[in-house]
Order: sequence, then C-alpha cells, then structure tokens
Amino acid sequence: MIDHKQFKPNQLISIDDLDLEDIVILYKITQEFKKILKNPDVKVPDIKGVTIANLFFEDSTRTRVSFEVAEKRLAAEIVNFNSVSSSINKGETILDTVKNIVAMKVDLIVVRDPHSGTPAFLSKLTSVPIINAGDGTNEHPTQALADLFTLWDKGLNENNSKILLTGDVLHSRVAGSSIKLWNKIGMPFQLSGPKTIRRKTCKENNPQETQENLIIYTLRIQNERLKKELIPSKDEYHFYHGIKFEKTNGKNWIMHPGPINRGVEIDSKSADSKKSLVLAQVEIGVALRMAVIYLLAKKRGAKPLS
Repeated sequence: MIDHKQFKPNQLISIDDLDLEDIVILYKITQEFKKILKNPDVKVPDIKGVTIANLFFEDSTRTRVSFEVAEKRLAAEIVNFNSVSSSINKGETILDTVKNIVAMKVDLIVVRDPHSGTPAFLSKLTSVPIINAGDGTNEHPTQALADLFTLWDKGLNENNSKILLTGDVLHSRVAGSSIKLWNKIGMPFQLSGPKTIRRKTCKENNPQETQENLIIYTLRIQNERLKKELIPSKDEYHFYHGIKFEKTNGKNWIMHPGPINRGVEIDSKSADSKKSLVLAQVEIGVALRMAVIYLLAKKRGAKPLS
C-alpha cells in the first residue's frame, strides 16, 4: 500500500479538498482494493477498532449500501443512523445529533443531507473527519471519483475522450463534483439537454478537436427537487433529450450514477447495452470508498494495517 502520509486531506467534503497528486494516490489504492475484492484468497487490509458512523438524513440505497459494504470489507465497526426513528423527529437539530454521536468516540463520520453545505458546516464544529456522501444539490465527491476511475479503467481519459453531460445538471450534486473534477484534470466535456436544467455558472471545457471516444453521461431527472415548469413532461423530455439506443446505435459509452428512470433519461436497451458502464460504476464505487476510508483512518491514527 502507498504511504498514507502522501495523501494530504484529513477529510473529504469537496473535490476542492484534492489536488492532482491526491487523485492519483486514490486511484492507485482503489485499483489495489479492486483487485483484492475480486480475489477471495487475498486478505483485505483492515481497520479493526475504527468506528464509523453513517449519518444519512436523506433516503439513499446505492451510496449507503456502497459505504456499508466498503466499511465491512475493511472490518470497521459500523453505526448506522436512521433519521426516521431518531430524536430529530422530536425536534433535535442535526448539530446536536452529531455532537452526541461524536461524544460516543466515533472515528469517522459519513454524512448525507438534503441541504447543501451541511457536511462543510459540521466539519468546522468537530475534529472527527467527515466524508460527504452527498449534500443537497451541491456535491457528491466519492461518486464523481468512482465515475472518473471507471473511465480510466477503460482507457478513457482526458487525452482521448470527451464527455457529453445531459439530464438534470441543475439539481445534480454528482454534476457539481464531476464538473470540478473534470476541470481539475482537463477532461473535455460539453453540456446537453434543456437549458432550463443546466448550471448557468458552469463553463464547458470543450476544445475544438474531436475526441475518439464520446461518453454520454446522463443524470436522473430529480422529481423531488424539480419545479414542474422546468420541463414540459417526462414523456416529452425522453422524446427530445432521452438517450435512445436507436440514435446512438450502441457506439457511445453510457454512464449514469443511478437510480435510473428508465424511459425518461435513458431507455432500457441503452442502459443494459455492452457499452453501458452503469454496473462498473457501482463496482468501483465500493473500492473507491474503501480507499477513502482507509486513507482517512490511517491519518486519524488507526492501528497499523496488516
């Protein structure tokens, strides 16, 4: 394993916390964990004795389970917080909830919240490292990193590829982190889809030359955040902007962070095609989150890992 001291961040709130060297270190360790996970005979480095609190104040399946699987593979002690049955429903603030959990001597905190900025706010009030598992419409750094590493594994990089980002870019926290990450490494990308659901402040990184590989990265239409007047209807969106196999002819790489709304942003034939990287994104997401947790636990002073 690479010396954890080379990795500079003490937590992961935003892609802004990482420089190019940190991203490369994360990729290399993610690759090691990916290989280990595919070989049941190889011992996974563990962080026994480290307690991780998963605080999900918003519904989640893929991200929550991905973090839990990553933590269990590392033999960490896990505390899963359920906001539905918590004291928050009795009027307690998130800040007081987190203060109480910190007082129980947890070592790492994973936070997802429907409000933008919550992980950053909490990180200023506690010395316990925080990993942002998605905050409002702001960022989702581990998803963006997992998606980039999925492309790198396929030999798709900033020198030979271009990303067409479409869907609900305006409300997507994945887009918030991905755009920062792509700009940081120089990955060419272009926005598509209705202008009403794009980020107006986003500047495309779109050089004139044509790249060999076009990656279509489509985002979920976020019904829970989308104002009705921003798109006419789901059917009309799919007709004009949805990814259809009959148009791409299976030539383009397809990415989607999930959950997929089939028949809205993408049809089933595209989502399930040989060019679809959707399940590859999920697979490498576990290895990436293992890498993040491993590095932060080491910097936190975890016992030497075998």
